[in-house]
Amino acid sequence: MTDQSAPATPPQSLPRLGEIGLSNYVPYLMNRIMGRYNASLREEMAALGLTTPKMRTLAVLSVIEGPLIRELAVYSVVEQSTLSRALDQLAAEGLIRREADASDSRATRIFITAAGRAAFEILWPKMAEAHARMFRGISTEERRVFVGTLQKMLSNIRKHEI
Repeated sequence: MTDQSAPATPPQSLPRLGEIGLSNYVPYLMNRIMGRYNASLREEMAALGLTTPKMRTLAVLSVIEGPLIRELAVYSVVEQSTLSRALDQLAAEGLIRREADASDSRATRIFITAAGRAAFEILWPKMAEAHARMFRGISTEERRVFVGTLQKMLSNIRKHEI
């Protein structure tokens, strides 16, 4: 679905990547930042037997109670096939549990277990530290505006209501 309020820009009038430059291209910057963030947590995750998809799953489940699998895939930003494997592993490790949805027995809800919450609580300080490091030297007001901009950007591109 396209935004009907903004006229389409003819492709020939759009700047080329070389004109924008990588240091000004938002998707590149976002990928670099998230790649660095994930890499900074890799050692701690590995010590807990976690991968990035498993960590994201536990993080979402620590905040959202019993989402449907399709909702969890959106919140955790993990492809459904990758999420399925991660959920199988997390369930086998006793970190999550699956329950049939009360209103639709074909749908499954995912819940974090006490062991899953404990594993996440071990990792959380490192996540919070990495998050704080990203905002070092950035004022509270700059951060508020930045987060607001990211929320608007997500709203502009999202395919799901969540």
